[in-house]
Amino acid sequence: MPAKSDLPQGTLDLLILKIAALGPIHGYAIAQRLQQVSRDVVQVPQGSLYPALHRLENRGLLAADWKETETGREAKFYRLTRKGRAQLETEAASWRRLTEAVGIILRLREGGAE
Repeated sequence: MPAKSDLPQGTLDLLILKIAALGPIHGYAIAQRLQQVSRDVVQVPQGSLYPALHRLENRGLLAADWKETETGREAKFYRLTRKGRAQLETEAASWRRLTEAVGIILRLREGGAE
């Protein structure tokens, strides 16, 4: 079983935006999807998820509507806004640059060469 991983600051917002970009989804399903896709490495507690969803909605990156879930309960379904899509593209590009740079550093051998 993979170890649970603490997310670096700002990463949760990026991951939520990515999941919401795939189509309207409610909060609990976002947490489930992240956990499933990451093979249990990313586990987002409700105490972190819902404040992040509200923050993203308040920033205009997500829009939400109340709808019925597949179990018949009412839930807030989130979707990416145009502004959210632009933010996702910007943050994803920044994340890719950072992970590439970290990868280069981690591949350094003693003596400084790759």
